[in-house]
Amino acid sequence: MKNTLKIALLAAVFSTLTGCTGSVYNKEKNCDYDYLLHPAISISKIIGGCGPVAK
Repeated sequence: MKNTLKIALLAAVFSTLTGCTGSVYNKEKNCDYDYLLHPAISISKIIGGCGPVAK
């Protein structure tokens, strides 16, 4: 029973995280960055690795 609960919890966490991931391209469409939960808290966005993003 404990193993089943652990597996179910792990599956729930994994499915939640994969539902919140994605990519955003910059205005020129020549660079993109990936994010895990929200585009605004991506490390690449924070340091400005791709410049301004397309809206």
